[in-house]
Amino acid sequence: MNGRFRVVVLGGYGNFGAVISRSVARIEGCETIVAGRDERRADAVLDVHAPDFAARLAALSPHLVISTAGPFQGEDYGVARASIAAGSHYVDIADGRSFVCGIGALDGEARSRGVLVASGASSVPALSGAVVDHFAPEFSGLHGIDVGISASSRIPGPATVSSVLTYCGKPFTRWRNADWARVYGWQDIRRHRFADPPLARWICDCDVPDLEIFPARYVGVRDVRFGAGVELPPVQLGVWAASWLVRAGLLKSVIPMGAFLRRAGASLEPLGSGRSAMFVRLAGTGLDGAPLSRTWELRAEGDEGVNVPCMAAVALARKLAAGRLRERGAMPCVGLVTLDEYLAELRGLRVRAGVVS
Repeated sequence: MNGRFRVVVLGGYGNFGAVISRSVARIEGCETIVAGRDERRADAVLDVHAPDFAARLAALSPHLVISTAGPFQGEDYGVARASIAAGSHYVDIADGRSFVCGIGALDGEARSRGVLVASGASSVPALSGAVVDHFAPEFSGLHGIDVGISASSRIPGPATVSSVLTYCGKPFTRWRNADWARVYGWQDIRRHRFADPPLARWICDCDVPDLEIFPARYVGVRDVRFGAGVELPPVQLGVWAASWLVRAGLLKSVIPMGAFLRRAGASLEPLGSGRSAMFVRLAGTGLDGAPLSRTWELRAEGDEGVNVPCMAAVALARKLAAGRLRERGAMPCVGLVTLDEYLAELRGLRVRAGVVS
């Protein structure tokens, strides 16, 4: 060991992993090891499904393991447990609801080794939660939270595509009118208008950790909703149409169509603008008792939206390396990174954010 804070990034050459690896490498005092199965691109060859994975990971003596090797839906916590056994902090960029919300099962193990295990260091729930935490003090009663993300035409990697197709047409619950209501993945299509500058995009209901975390975290909230979409209407409407085939029982899952949808989407990429956007809308009662709403938006240009989900992990690496994050145990990544800390990691990129109403 050379005294530097050693960060192992699993899948550190992928779409998100490469961004995280480069960003962490620029943090003073950090040493980054890109790990994965591809020996041509990895500094350390690691296969998370190999029998000797835990031993090979421990041999690297990491202070922090960042897992970007999704999809996380349906996976167990083997990587997190191997990190704990190695005496390392663990962070992942998962956005699968059950995976992120179930990470607390490792809390005892993590505390016994004095490490932090944080799941969901991504746009949801880390950034969305940071936005709500930032503006919640303005409300005497927070009643509604509506979050949405619209990606650019750039098609993500196979793992991300598989992740978002997992619940296409499948039922899940969201908090509506202070009770759990059944909705379906990639349905309830609606048009959302971003304000700065004006931009209209289609979004549909998606299953994310926020839907479970926010009703418990923000007492008194009656409605929590999340929608997502992509820039090009043919892609969005195609997935929406496929969701009806699953809901009707004509298709068991859309996942087998993932490769076809990726190819079709990639052929349309040149038609896109490179713009992606996110909004968080809060509604409730202000401190003066009057109705209050706040809408926060983030806009990324030039396909730089790929950087946004990565920066919670980078911010956590920075805080842990500097000894500024004392939280230990296993938990969803909410309340660990402030909005200001998150946005600070995006400085220098073609990304802007702020309140629009």
